[in-house]
This record gives sequence, structure tokens and C-alpha cells, in this order.
Amino acid sequence: MMTRYFNVVFCAVIFLAAGSVANGLSLEDRFEQLTNNFNEMKQMLTIKDSRLEALELKVQQHEGKVTRLEIALLNEQRINSKLSSTELNEISSKSIARSAMPRTCREAHLADPSLTSGMHWIDPDGQAVGDDPIYVYCDMDSGSTSVVHDTQMSLDVGHCAEPGCYSKVINYNATSRQMAALAQLSNECHQSIKYDCYYAPLEFDNIAYAWWNDRNGNAKYFWSGGNTDVHTCQCGIDNNCADATLECNCDATAPVQLADSGVITDKNVLPITRLNFGRTQLASSTGVHTLGRFECSGQVAVTGMPKSCEDLWRIGHSLSGLYSVMGSKMVESIYCDFTKLPSDAGFQQWIGFDDIISSPTYFYVQRGSQVFNETNTPIPFDVEILNIGGAMDLQSGKFTAPRTGKYFFSLSGLGYFPASSLNLRMYVRLFKNGSIFANAYCGSTSPGNMFETFSLQSTVQLQVGEQIWVEITSISAGAYLDGFGYTHFTGWLLQEDISLSLNVI
Repeated sequence: MMTRYFNVVFCAVIFLAAGSVANGLSLEDRFEQLTNNFNEMKQMLTIKDSRLEALELKVQQHEGKVTRLEIALLNEQRINSKLSSTELNEISSKSIARSAMPRTCREAHLADPSLTSGMHWIDPDGQAVGDDPIYVYCDMDSGSTSVVHDTQMSLDVGHCAEPGCYSKVINYNATSRQMAALAQLSNECHQSIKYDCYYAPLEFDNIAYAWWNDRNGNAKYFWSGGNTDVHTCQCGIDNNCADATLECNCDATAPVQLADSGVITDKNVLPITRLNFGRTQLASSTGVHTLGRFECSGQVAVTGMPKSCEDLWRIGHSLSGLYSVMGSKMVESIYCDFTKLPSDAGFQQWIGFDDIISSPTYFYVQRGSQVFNETNTPIPFDVEILNIGGAMDLQSGKFTAPRTGKYFFSLSGLGYFPASSLNLRMYVRLFKNGSIFANAYCGSTSPGNMFETFSLQSTVQLQVGEQIWVEITSISAGAYLDGFGYTHFTGWLLQEDISLSLNVI
């Protein structure tokens, strides 16, 4: 601006000099007059430039005040007026009913792709439950949600000596509950922070002079990255601090302007609720902090069947009550209190298992009129009372598990033994995939013909396709397994590993 003015003045000097002879003035007198005029105008321009800089600074300050006033006004409307659906629609950039308000900017954009970046209403903790909706900045290109606060301008911490003697509470345009809900819904959250310093250490001689408080009020001493109890800054993470023996640039005692800047990425401790600085007592000491918005992006995806109240909450359920979810092996019944957040005590209460079987399986078969005395071969059956699911093959005598789970089997029968002074016997065994799994026995020593009963019961874990059958493994001469409906074989699926059956693990 000053250069352009000089060019104009220079042209004016030449023009006026050319006309000075015609006006009767000497060239020297006219040049001196123009020089004086130029110096006066230069001084005036310098004053105007100073005033312009001061005006620009005032504009920036007023912009910050306007932002804080907007936040205060929105909070006052939210708290005192209890905005109705109609009022929310009028303030929001798009008409969004309270009952259908999105929980994140990403959901808002998916519901209405025509929405543009700007301030919008969302309700992270759920529709018609919890706290009132919040007014946030949505970047529709990235799908990120930003919560504004009253400390986004750079602020000077002033001069004081003690640790944390400067302390600034951060007021957000959202409640703590809503911000916690937003963090739990999102894939990632972060918040940037910068501290410009001159003889203003964050830590000196192993004494912490600066820290920030997380959303629960806990003091934190790391200034970049994930949650840690170790005092560090981004230069310490990157190993390029001004003093290689320190973890932060500002901790150095070098007489130069320094800065530490970083991004806090642990969404479980964000947002920052208070900033604390100290040891700026020297006249030359300066400390200026700049805190970014609390920003979250992405959304935690729930794949497959919901496995918890948190999964149900993430996909949009907001009505408290009993729900069925997929457990490790079985469907489980739980109570979800959606007036709470997933991180709150009492959010989920386990009730019990749901007895769900994807393929009903049970059978009851008998041997009919024929006797049987063959050994080491599966006993066939010829009377089918029940065979739901068709897992029992009567002709081969083999049961094939249609689902992975626990099964119960029971066998009972009647053995015939002719008269003998010897100890006659019959061994009947349950086989699983060709290996003996359970045993039964009956026998007789009698001068006359005798019938003896036997039985066995077993509960067994079977994988899909595994088989169960029964065999006579040893029988005395003349003995046999009686028919005529006296030999019974039954079984059923007790408990299915539903997760394996439905391929959800």
C-alpha cells in the first residue's frame, strides 16, 4: 500500500514541476513545497496504517466475542427455553425433527446428502433421551463433527510464578455427556493444542508447572499423542526437541522464542476441560496457548449380529428394555438401560441364555419283532416314533449331528439269556465316530431262560457331521437283544452353539 502511494506522489511531483514555471515559481521553490507536502502525507499515511492495524486487531477480538456470545446464547436457549422441535428446525440449517435428529454429522449427511458444511444440530446420546441436542460444526466432506468452545482464540497467560497459577476453564457448546457419547460413537477423536513460549517451561527441575485436565477432571502432563502418565510433547515423540535431553521445546532455557504443538488423540480422556500454566514471572517471559476444537470423525461399525447393549446403542436403539444378543456360543438375554451411556454403571445387565435351536433335532426309535445278536456292527432300528430333523438313519443305526452343540442320548433294552450254569453276558456300547464313549451291561446265571434289562445315558459335545451309534461288542452264545418294542433309542439336541451354526464368529 505504501509503495503504491509513493508511485502516485512521484508522478504528481513530475506533473507539478512541469507546471511550476508557468505559475511563476522557481523550480527549486516548487520542489521544496512538494517535498514538504509529501512528508506531511507520508506521516498521515503512517498514522492511518497504525490505526488500520489496531482496527484489524479489534475486529479479531470482536469476532472472538461474537463466537462466545453465540455459544452463550445457544446454551441459554437450550437450558432456559427448552427449544421445541419447531424452534430447532428454524435455527438449524436444515429442517430436522427432534425425533429423527442424527447423532453425528456423518449420520446427518447420510440422511440428507444435500446438507452443506456448517453449524447443525445433532443428538449423540440418543433420540428423546439424555441431554438436549447440541449445535456443532459439520464438515460434510470429511464427515467430521467439531464441538466449538470459548477459548479458540490465542490467549496470553500473563505473569505468575507458581505451578498452574494461570488456570482457564474451557466452556464447550455441549454437555459432558453429549461429548462422551460422541466420542463413543466415533472411530477417532482429537484436539490440537499449541503453546508459544519464551522462558515459560511446562516442566522445570522435575516440577510440573503446566498441565491440562481431561473430561473427568484428571490432570494430564502429555501434550501430544495418546494417553500416558509421562510428560512429553510432539518433539519428544519425534526426538527433535530444541534440547535433546528434554521432552518439550518449551522446557529449554534457551533465550529464543519456542513453541510446542501437538494433537491429543485419546478419545477416552477428551475433551480438554481446563488449561493450567505457570513459571512466567520474569518480565521477559511469555506464554500463549491456542486450543483447537474437540473434533471426532468416523463411526464405530457394528458388523454381524449385535453382541451387547453397546452394539444396540451404536446402531440406534434408544428404548430401554430386554434384548436378545449373540453371546460367545448362545443367544443371550440382556437388559439395556439406554438412559445411560455405555461407559456408565448399570448400562447393561445380563439376564440369561435364550434357548434357541436353529435346527430342531430329536428322535425316538425302537427295534420291532426281530431279535439281534450281531457284534461289532451298528444296531439298526425299524420302528420310527419320532425323527424330527431326520438326523437318525434307522437302517444304518447312525445319528449324524446336524449342528454343533451338546446332545443327550438314552438307550435301554432287554437281553435274552438261555438256561445255563455259566455266567452269560452281553456288552452294549455307545460309539462316537468309531470310539467307545459309554458302556452298558446285562447278564444271567440261571437254570432257566432269563431276560435282563440294560440302559445307558450320555451327554456329549458333537461337531457338525460327527456320528453316534450303538453296538453289541460281546455276547454269550444263545443270547440276543430282544425286539418286540423292548429296545429303545432316543436323543435330542440340548444346547446349540448357535454362533458356530450361523457363522457369526
